Amino acid sequence: MPPSDPHHHPDDDSEPEMLAEDDALEEIEDGEGDIAMDSDNEDGQEEITLHNDSIAYFDQHKDSVFTIAQHPKYPSLIATGGSEGDSDDAPGKGYVFDTSAAQSGPVLPPSYNSDPTAAQTTTQLEPIFAIEGHTDSINALAFTQPNGEFLASGGMDGRLRVYSVAVPGSGSASAAKIAFLAESQEVPEINWLAPCPSATYPNTIALGASDGSVWVYTIDASDASNPVQIIQSYFLHMEPCTAGAWSPDGQLLATVAEDSSLYVWDVWGAAAAKSLVTENGQTVVALTAADQRFAVEGGLYSVAVSPSGTLVAVGGAGGFIKVVGLPRLSDDTPAAAQRGARGAEASSTHAGTILASLHAQSDSIESLAFAPAPATLLAAGSVDGSVAVYDAARGFSARRHLRGAHDDFSVVRVEFVRSPPQSAAAGWLLTSCGMDGVVRRWDLRVGSAPAAHQQQQQQQGGAPSTPASSGLVKEWRGHRGDGEGGGVLGFVQGETGERVVTAGDDGLVLVFEA
Repeated sequence: MPPSDPHHHPDDDSEPEMLAEDDALEEIEDGEGDIAMDSDNEDGQEEITLHNDSIAYFDQHKDSVFTIAQHPKYPSLIATGGSEGDSDDAPGKGYVFDTSAAQSGPVLPPSYNSDPTAAQTTTQLEPIFAIEGHTDSINALAFTQPNGEFLASGGMDGRLRVYSVAVPGSGSASAAKIAFLAESQEVPEINWLAPCPSATYPNTIALGASDGSVWVYTIDASDASNPVQIIQSYFLHMEPCTAGAWSPDGQLLATVAEDSSLYVWDVWGAAAAKSLVTENGQTVVALTAADQRFAVEGGLYSVAVSPSGTLVAVGGAGGFIKVVGLPRLSDDTPAAAQRGARGAEASSTHAGTILASLHAQSDSIESLAFAPAPATLLAAGSVDGSVAVYDAARGFSARRHLRGAHDDFSVVRVEFVRSPPQSAAAGWLLTSCGMDGVVRRWDLRVGSAPAAHQQQQQQQGGAPSTPASSGLVKEWRGHRGDGEGGGVLGFVQGETGERVVTAGDDGLVLVFEA
C-alpha cells in the first residue's frame, strides 16, 4: 500500500498533545449528530463512533480510498479507487456507484425534531460496478470529457485501464452500463490522470508517471484493434511527474515534477503553427531548476491553469509558488475569462516569463486552484495546514491567509465552487479538505482584511480570527481524522457544490449536503 502522501514528512512534536478543557466539554456535549459506521466487516475491527454530518456513505473499500472522480454529465455517478488491503502485495480495486439514492437531510437541526434524541439516518450506497485488474493500488481515476463516455483508472502497477460508460436515455445514473474496454502499460507507476476538456479532442486522457514521462491517449471504441491510442509521449522530466493540468481550451498541457521542472506541452501543434514553441519543438514553456529564479528545492507538486489560459501556477516544497505566463492560442476564450485576465499579463510575448514568486506558507503546496472567471483569485493549500488566497488582478497580492484552516494538518485539496446556487457568491466560495478528516467551505468575501494586515494584528497581540471572521460558512465531519489514517484524500463537488463526496484515508466515502 502506498503512503497517502509520499513526499510528506511527519511532524516533529516534542511536547505531548493535551486536550484543552473547552474541547473536552465540547466533545462530551456533542451527541445528537453521532452515527455509528459499521461496514459489516467481521475481521475484528473496532466499531468507531464519529461525529457524522453525512447523508450517505459507501464502505466497500478494505483500505484507504486514494482517488475519486465524478461523471461530467451525471454528477451523482461517482468512481473511487484504492487498495484492497495494507499488505505489500494487496491489489488495487475501485467502485462505481450512484449517490442519488442519498436522501437530503432535515432543514432544521435535531433539537427541532419531535424526538431530539433520535439518531440522524444515513443511506448506505451500493456499487454499480467494481474496477478490477490492477495488481497494485489505484491512485488515479478520470471520466473523459466532455460527455463521460469512458472511465480511466491508473495504478501503481503502471496500468491504464479503460472502461466504457453508458447511461440510458432516461438519465438514470443507477442504470449505467460499465464494461472493460482495454488497457495500456507503458510506465512503472501512474501518478495522475487528467482528461482533456476540449470537445474538439474528445475522450483524451493525459497521465504522469513515476519515471518522469508524460503520455497522452485518445480512446476510440470503434477501433477494435487499438481502442486506446497513444497520441503523444514526452520524456523531459528527470524525476517523477507529480501533477498535470490542461488549459481550458485543451490545447496545452502543463506538467511538473520532483526535479522542479515545469513543461507546458503543445499537444496538438497549435503553438507550432504560430511559431510559439521553444527550442525543443515540444513545449511553449520549459523552466527548470537551472534557472535560479524558478528553482524550488525539494520539487514541485501542484499545478493549475487560469480560466483565461494565460497563466500557469505551480506549487512546491517549502511553500513556494511560481506564476508563469502562457501564450493565448485560440480566440474562443469566454469573455468573462478574458476580463479576469486583465489584471495579469496575458500577452503571448510574456509566455514563459515568471510573473510572480509567492511565499506566504511554510511547507509544501499540495493543491492550487484558480477561481472561475471573471474572478481573479488563486488559492493554495499547504502541508502547514493553511490556505492562502492571492489576487491576480492586484499583482498576486495576498488577499487572505487562513492559518490553521485544517488545524495544522496537511491541506490536501482546494477547489472553488464553479456555479453556486447564489450567483453573487460565484468566484468566492472555496472548498478545502485535509488530513484532519474535515471538509470546510469558505466565503472569501467575509473577513477580507489583507493577509499582511492580519499578520500585523496578530503580532501586536490582537485577538485570533474566529471561524465567522475567517469566512468559514460550513464544515463537514465524519472521517476519523487527526492524521491517523482518517484524513480526507480528495473530494468532488460538481458544478454547484450542493453535494460534496469525499475519499477517506479510513476507507470510507461520505456524501455531505451543503
